[in-house]
Amino acid sequence: MKRKIYSRLVEWKRDGAGRTALLIDGARRVGKSYIVEKFARAEYKSYILIDFNRASDEVKELFIHHLNDLDTLFVYLSSYYNTKLYERESLIIFDEVQMFPRARSSIKYLVEDGRFDYMETGSLMSIKRNVRDIVIPSEERHIKMYPMDFEEFLWAMGNETLMEIIRKCYSTRKPMGQAMHRKAMDFFRQYLIVGGMPQAVNEYIQTRDFDKVDRIKRDILTLYRADISKHAEGYEMKVRSIFDEIPAQLQKREKKFKLSSLKKEARFRDYEDALFWLDDAMIINTCYNSTEPSIGLKLNMDRMTLKCYMADTGLLISHAFDENGLVTEDIYKKLLFDKLSVNQGMIMENVVAQMLVASGHKLYFYSNSSRKDSMSRMEIDFLISKNKVSRKHNISPIEVKSGKNYTLSSIRKFGAKFGDQLHIPYVLHTSDLKEEDGIVYLPIYMTLLL
Repeated sequence: MKRKIYSRLVEWKRDGAGRTALLIDGARRVGKSYIVEKFARAEYKSYILIDFNRASDEVKELFIHHLNDLDTLFVYLSSYYNTKLYERESLIIFDEVQMFPRARSSIKYLVEDGRFDYMETGSLMSIKRNVRDIVIPSEERHIKMYPMDFEEFLWAMGNETLMEIIRKCYSTRKPMGQAMHRKAMDFFRQYLIVGGMPQAVNEYIQTRDFDKVDRIKRDILTLYRADISKHAEGYEMKVRSIFDEIPAQLQKREKKFKLSSLKKEARFRDYEDALFWLDDAMIINTCYNSTEPSIGLKLNMDRMTLKCYMADTGLLISHAFDENGLVTEDIYKKLLFDKLSVNQGMIMENVVAQMLVASGHKLYFYSNSSRKDSMSRMEIDFLISKNKVSRKHNISPIEVKSGKNYTLSSIRKFGAKFGDQLHIPYVLHTSDLKEEDGIVYLPIYMTLLL
């Protein structure tokens, strides 16, 4: 599996490995352990991988008793893992480091020693139990790893050329043409269904069997539920209730998450920790309402008005259509051939959120439900800002349209109300690229280029 994050690991080794450790944060089963071990084998003379989910007490005690005697620590590690360590040519990996925070706090002294390079992988890196009683090392560079994006999916499917055409058409604002657009949409619908979890993608490549792919995705969802029960101390029921409610909330026309659906008098402060847990576990992507779109979307963020998307759209499909414990082949085929009459909007909006996050965007939307002023009443699915901020024209509103027939009243109202801040308005749809009346209509698979 070719992953884009690999180039960032190479960049870290070249520019910062002697001065920092690299922490890769991501959801369970997103491919963290695989990519760091692949990197270690290719880029170092030797490496040791310590999986703290399975490490013995004997190994853990080395980080308790021998931090003041690193010579002894390295001798023991080398002997225990039967691996010779070479100064400046070996990598030590702390896998699932959240399971043993003491090892994470030791990074300060290990990096300072300078003999070897260090990488850490983990999830739930910010919740209290995983940082309790430790000093988070300033010598840690932190990057996030997401499910495979559409381009990585194409690589896995053996297609190395289609994305080059998509990029060229995007940059020149030219349509793909009927044949190439149809081909791109065929691949994209497969990506929607399978998702970006490497194990599910690999199964699909090997078998092209949606039932087998669905079983793998369902296993991952079961793992997430087990993690909730094990790690969401004190509020696991609230975390589970939010997690189970996500498909129903996304199915509504207004996709804002209503806490009242969980409990009649539920308040945000009662569920704030549960939402943070799911976000920190990178199981969900949280999208906040920006009440006054301007240069800084975060400055006007309403933390209590939000939408919850699944971090992987393939998992969302398995999560949503689970009445019989397995998404049927028939539902998958209807999705593949665009014949499913319901839930398309939920799925398309979720995959746009997933692609925006993977491209480095924080998620914001705009919602105004004014009953007095119809021109102010609008709902914009997403807002993104330009890379280079100027005094005016920074914000692009994005509308996601899953069907062929749709209206654009909200995006036009947005342009009229916030004209000074308007950059390029986008409509993401299932048709080819076009520009019309100042709006850029992009095929949905171009989202990752925004």
